[in-house]
Amino acid sequence: MKIINSVIILFFLVFGAWTGPVQSHGGNVVTDAAGRSIQVDAPFTRIISLYGAHTRNLQTLGLNNEIIGICPMDSWDGKPKFSYHDGLEKFMAARPDLVLIRPMIDQAYAALVKGLEKAGIVVVSLQPGSVDEMFDYWLALGTLTGKGDQARQMVTSFKEEIAGIGAVIRGIPDKKKVYFEAIHSRMKTFTPGAMAIFALETAGGVNLARDAPSVRGTNIAFYGKERILSHAHEIDVYLAQKGAMNQPTIRMIKDEPGFDVIRAVKENQIFIVDEKIVSRPTMDLLEGIHTIAEMLYPGVLEKGGLQ
Repeated sequence: MKIINSVIILFFLVFGAWTGPVQSHGGNVVTDAAGRSIQVDAPFTRIISLYGAHTRNLQTLGLNNEIIGICPMDSWDGKPKFSYHDGLEKFMAARPDLVLIRPMIDQAYAALVKGLEKAGIVVVSLQPGSVDEMFDYWLALGTLTGKGDQARQMVTSFKEEIAGIGAVIRGIPDKKKVYFEAIHSRMKTFTPGAMAIFALETAGGVNLARDAPSVRGTNIAFYGKERILSHAHEIDVYLAQKGAMNQPTIRMIKDEPGFDVIRAVKENQIFIVDEKIVSRPTMDLLEGIHTIAEMLYPGVLEKGGLQ
């Protein structure tokens, strides 16, 4: 069983998490990615988050004491760490009333999820796959935690900032063409609807891999070296995300056999960006957009009155 679970986890980490619909409707009902419908008669007050994006969004919503556990990679005022590798007993001892997960955990750790639910603990699986779904996801978190007004303000603030960035970026006459690397060792990029591509295009970049096919319905797309090199003379900027499953360096990209013919490599236009600010459904996407815009067009947002 451990071997099977390891294979499943490796698939989701390498090929990108499966995402499903996220809805918040009826004022106090949340439907999660697995189809669970949760009637929220009162806010949950003892919450364990098993996904970094959940944790970040709960912070943005203004929660603190209500969060009694976070995942191992998070850091929040010394709060206890929980993992889907932990036994059911550890969760039971903490007495949560809500455990927030994502679809990968639902799929690969069904026994833990069923154990939590059997014990009367509400489990909600959320992970949006697009920006529109991200807004519904924030509203769902707001419904679960009694922070609906704050969640709506998040959506409004995000949209207003995007509109401001768009007004500046539209004035750029010749937009740079970009290849955005997701996983270097496998020559993978992102699907056109992925959040990372939203960040790139909002920042004024032109995605050269618009024809990239999704890997098994995920937001990661196989592209391959041959197709990358077919755009060698068009790639103004080579952008790569850095995170748990991709640890590129500029030197690694420069030394990749065949990449010496890529315009961006020749002109030292290689940049690396933290995946947390381009691939996660949080307000930090705004930081990612600003970061990419500064890489592509130094000073453009500042000149446009945006900090």
